[in-house]
Amino acid sequence: MFVGDNGLPGRFLILDFTSHKKLLEETTGLTLEKGVPLRGFTSFGIGGPAALFAVVDSPYTMGKLISTATDCGVEILILGGGTNLLVSDDGFDGIAVHACILGVDLSVDGDRVTVGAGVPVAGLVEDLIARGIGGLEFAAGLPGTVGGAVAGNAGCFGGTFGERLVGATVVTGRGEVVEVDDPSWFGFEYRRSSVSVRQAVVTSATFAVRPDDRSRLRREADEYLRTRCDRHPSREILTAGSYFKNLEPSEPGGRRTAAGALLDQVGAREMSVGDAAVFERHANIVINRKNATAENVLELAGRMAARVKKKFDVELEPEVRFVGRRG
Repeated sequence: MFVGDNGLPGRFLILDFTSHKKLLEETTGLTLEKGVPLRGFTSFGIGGPAALFAVVDSPYTMGKLISTATDCGVEILILGGGTNLLVSDDGFDGIAVHACILGVDLSVDGDRVTVGAGVPVAGLVEDLIARGIGGLEFAAGLPGTVGGAVAGNAGCFGGTFGERLVGATVVTGRGEVVEVDDPSWFGFEYRRSSVSVRQAVVTSATFAVRPDDRSRLRREADEYLRTRCDRHPSREILTAGSYFKNLEPSEPGGRRTAAGALLDQVGAREMSVGDAAVFERHANIVINRKNATAENVLELAGRMAARVKKKFDVELEPEVRFVGRRG
């Protein structure tokens, strides 16, 4: 039923949404829009219209919306920051839900912080550093929102959100609001969790943090930001970040092989299809130069993966998720 920034294809396809729109609005009190282009809600700047579109700012409204949509057989796409997401040029035949659940609540002794799923990750890290609170500085400058970061177990510079999570509020596929106090519920693995498999939506998350020296945290975060700036596109460039996942270690406890390293060896940085192109400073990042389509990106990614398969006999697995119909 659900798809999302790190979700899976849904099970239903409803083409006439007029009656469903009325029922959803009556049940939730929300105002739903028809035919909203999703390119404005993804970091790729790509995506056709959603049949229905809603903005949700509370777990309980999210629960009502999910419960009603499930009863109607309407497919749901959860949008946070729209990162790690490629939406079809033909759009999405369901209801796209922009999750805008905000709020940051720090415990008195500074060892826990509870954050709304719609809070931008980069802004959260800056806020915590300003308060002299450490634990999430590895995510300095990371795009996307907290909900997507938890669902996809986002990470960089040796840290992951799954390692810091101690609890969360989720809405189940039946629309129930549930407090999860056991992180094992999420089944965290490299760049994935069980959130989409459970057909759940993260609405807030609690992380273990710690009081720390503000100057030290600032220096560490600035170093991460410099590294990110040297190798990653600026915020003005449309991209979903790393397109392929790094490869599994060849032995237990070993390090992953960077997909970018293999792509470099097959000349990926010179590749493009239409306005979709590989970023000049990182062979595993695909950018939208201006008017790229989803089909441009998919074709380019297919060619990149084919070159790696031919040279190294290695199958690259996309980190970016495709949502919607493909022509």
